[in-house]
Amino acid sequence: MYQSPFEPAGDWLTQPLESLHRQPPPALLPWLLHPGSLTAALKQASGGDFRVQVLSQGWQQPRLEERRALHLRDRSRALVREVLLYGRGRPWVYARSVLPMRSLQGKSRYLRSLDNRPLGELLFSEPDIRRGPIVLNQLSRNPHSELAELAAEGANAWGRRSTFWLRDKPLLVAEVFLDAFQPERAPLAAAGAVAETD
Repeated sequence: MYQSPFEPAGDWLTQPLESLHRQPPPALLPWLLHPGSLTAALKQASGGDFRVQVLSQGWQQPRLEERRALHLRDRSRALVREVLLYGRGRPWVYARSVLPMRSLQGKSRYLRSLDNRPLGELLFSEPDIRRGPIVLNQLSRNPHSELAELAAEGANAWGRRSTFWLRDKPLLVAEVFLDAFQPERAPLAAAGAVAETD
């Protein structure tokens, strides 16, 4: 049975992170705080050698902290999608998206069948998308996850999360940077940004 490879180790926090005992590596911080499309930035960093591998997608009850972030009732179900984003043939980012049922109706129904298309790229192409604050967390490896692609990963990884509003309905997107991602420079600002809302 599939199990998510990472789980939040504590609370998701906005900047600054002075209250945390550990800080993200300086080279990673601009990526964690990048306001634009991470997909677009990763494509640029990979020189176009980029692909998406779907790990899991299905209707389930989101985690408690995800339900709270989305203001969902305890028994609410959502489409939970987990993917790996590969750059230059290596897994760079693990992403988990939580799409509540009410957010996938009407014009947004197409998000139910993404296949291996990156969600972020589609969201940033929408003219009426809004993004909440970016929050950061250090996530722990789930010892029960048996993904061969992540067998060599360390015990912890830094991630970020945002709530997006598409047509005023919320979606939650978390992105975790893996050991193979060793950025040489910050993401280009031109990689697409959307208005941030509180």
